Amino acid sequence: MDDADPTPDTVLVSFGELGTKSREVRGKMTRRLRDNVAALLDDRGIDATVDREWARIVIHADDPDRAARVAADAMGVVWARPAVRCAANLDAIEETLAALASDADPVDTYAVRARRAGDADDHPFTSRDIEREGGRAVGVATDATVDLDDPDRTYHVEVRGARAHVTATTYEGPGGLPLGTQEPLVALVSGGHDSPVAAHEVMRRGAPVIPVYVDLGVYGGPDHVARAVATVGRLDRYAPNFDCRLRVVPGGDLAETLIEDVEDTRMLSWRRALLRIAETVAEHEDAAGIVTGEALGQKSSQTAANLTATDAAIDLPVHRPLLTWDKPDILDRARAIGTYEDSSIPVGCERLDPPFPETGATREAVEAAEPADFLDRAAAAVDDLRIVTVDTADADAR
Repeated sequence: MDDADPTPDTVLVSFGELGTKSREVRGKMTRRLRDNVAALLDDRGIDATVDREWARIVIHADDPDRAARVAADAMGVVWARPAVRCAANLDAIEETLAALASDADPVDTYAVRARRAGDADDHPFTSRDIEREGGRAVGVATDATVDLDDPDRTYHVEVRGARAHVTATTYEGPGGLPLGTQEPLVALVSGGHDSPVAAHEVMRRGAPVIPVYVDLGVYGGPDHVARAVATVGRLDRYAPNFDCRLRVVPGGDLAETLIEDVEDTRMLSWRRALLRIAETVAEHEDAAGIVTGEALGQKSSQTAANLTATDAAIDLPVHRPLLTWDKPDILDRARAIGTYEDSSIPVGCERLDPPFPETGATREAVEAAEPADFLDRAAAAVDDLRIVTVDTADADAR
């Protein structure tokens, strides 16, 4: 038998949680995932076909490795693997595994994991047979040692019908649900580390985001806007078939009013203004709620009492996916999704923080301290909203 060609010729994409849904819902979500993967590939200049086969999304592209890396950015994807197709018999699978192992960079340890679907009549071997015989073939080809607990490389074999897919590389995806399977949410973004991570988290659960940045004017400066634009650009690369353009709302006059008229509860009134602005945008965009990067107790404005006082400014629900996260975990996620560097751009002091911020405010105290028309002015500021199209030309996440 001739040596097998170790060059991947297809990509297998696995989806997780949506596989637990009812047949009708699963079908709709899988079609959405297929469309989202196709949009990502097209946005990054990869000519490919994307289909659903049994419990997988299957991609055919000239560069399967790059296609797999891009597909692994899609919300709802658990993993993507560039694969070599071969006949569904033990000889062909062993030969393909040996060829892949010989062609790859050497490692000290390895494991073979197999998944065979179908009746015993379809294949006269089991998944365990594939792992045992395929593992022996890899060992002969490489002199590496089997390690089933913590291998340097794991080879995967999937067998269904007359075809097997053999892989040596796995790109982990974000999991969750396909983007677009939930209603959109307005995401308040500040340009800092927390808000883009929060936006990414609800995107991972299927909700497209409508990013909104409230410009502090002279109390923030152009570097603040630049951070927001850059971080939203990173988020936009995950959603090329959704409208993830940044909405910028002027807030300099609101900030000036607070600095002149409000003391200890100034930041709480500012948060209330942000929420009222976000709610107004949500009404225009038919969004179902608002998402923020707030974490319980992380800042003086984010105590349990203060969050209650700020949420009272609006009727829509406020989603806080980072509510219980520690800051190091937020920073780790920011690095993973690519927003950390942009959010770390040095900027000047905002000058909005009061000398002695209130940490246990009541709704009544906050409302009494802020100008009577303050929240109405915040809602009216949306009339001057401008949309910024972010540059995602250099968008490859991996």
